[in-house]
Amino acid sequence: MTTPPPQGQNPYAQGQPPQGQNPFAQGQTAPQGQPQFPGQPGYPQQPNAPYAPVPPQQRKRGVKFYLRIAVVVAAVIAAGIGFIASRDDAATAEVGDCMSVGNPNSTTDPELEVVDCGDSKAAYKVEQKKTDDSSCDRTKYAQYTETGSSSEFTLCLSEYPAK
Repeated sequence: MTTPPPQGQNPYAQGQPPQGQNPFAQGQTAPQGQPQFPGQPGYPQQPNAPYAPVPPQQRKRGVKFYLRIAVVVAAVIAAGIGFIASRDDAATAEVGDCMSVGNPNSTTDPELEVVDCGDSKAAYKVEQKKTDDSSCDRTKYAQYTETGSSSEFTLCLSEYPAK
């Protein structure tokens, strides 16, 4: 069994008020050199005292994050290249342009490409471009007609250089 501590003054409590009395009560002041309010410098933070919110830490970005970004960028680049490659040069041809034929044996997709008229690949020159249903004078021109797309047209082509 333990014995209770002796009643009376604590010899180690220097400047402490007697138990049961509030030194901060109205009309009394705190001992010299001590702040009047808890939470000021010199007092430890109370466990239930309000605190400033801590900003959330930013997540560390892993390899998967950067890999996903790389895949998206690669897909956008591939789509751009596909779009440019799928453009039909025959659709962009204008009167006076020279054309090369990439696949001369095909009647459905001759792979016409606009080239410089000084290029050795230049085989035809665009003499007329028609957007209506009319056809070319077949005695003077070779004819290329494109249908089924948003822009239907007919190119009237003469051999280049003229023979």
